[in-house]
Parts: sequence; C-alpha cells; structure tokens
Amino acid sequence: MITTKGRYALRVMMDLAEHAAESCVPLKEIAERQGISKKYLEIIVKDLVKGGLIKGVGGKGGGYRLVRKPNEYNVGEIIELAEGTLATVACLAQDAEACPRAAACKTLPMWKEADELMRSFYRSKKLTDLL
Repeated sequence: MITTKGRYALRVMMDLAEHAAESCVPLKEIAERQGISKKYLEIIVKDLVKGGLIKGVGGKGGGYRLVRKPNEYNVGEIIELAEGTLATVACLAQDAEACPRAAACKTLPMWKEADELMRSFYRSKKLTDLL
C-alpha cells in the first residue's frame, strides 16, 4: 500500500516540475499550493534530497528544484524512495532475509509476478505523464 508519504512525495515532485522554470521553489509555497503541512513536507523533501531526486538551496531566494528534467523521472523511483519498498510480501522486500520456505512456496511465483507488474507499471509512468 502506498502511504501518505509516497503520495505527498509525488505531489512535491509534480509541483517542482510545474515550476521548473523558477530557479528554486520555497517549501512554504509548495505546502500552500498542495495543502500539506510544511513540517511534514520537510521530512519528505529531506528524503528526496538524500535520494538525489531534488536539490535544496538555502538562503534568500532558496528552496528546492529538480536535478533532472521532469520527463527523466519515473513515478516508480519517486514512490520507492519515499516508501522504501513496494513489495507485496515481506520475503520480496529489497533487504529481506532469505525465506527458508522459498523453494517449497507455491505462491512465490505469483507474488513475484505481481511485484514485477506493479514495478513495471509505476516505472513506465513519467512525472510529465501526470502533469
């Protein structure tokens, strides 16, 4: 399930894409346009900066901006950065320990297929597709 954090991260990225012509967009403006608390957005943009999707600039005229062109971002990378994992079951999470039942698990192929379909879908959508 995609949480509020993932949905808001996507909204921040869309807002920055819509205002890409501006050098930097203040977080306060994003919060006001998106109707999201600035305090919560601070947590989200920190992750987006750490993940290399956006850049923060301090001082007067500072704010946030995309590091790539909007059409170079896919929705999957944004959601996965915010959420950590989108795995349908714990054993398929990125840092999961090897499941001792994997060899005998009759449902594992289905979960793998579902995960791949979902990842493929989100990765096929560009940020610009949502604008």
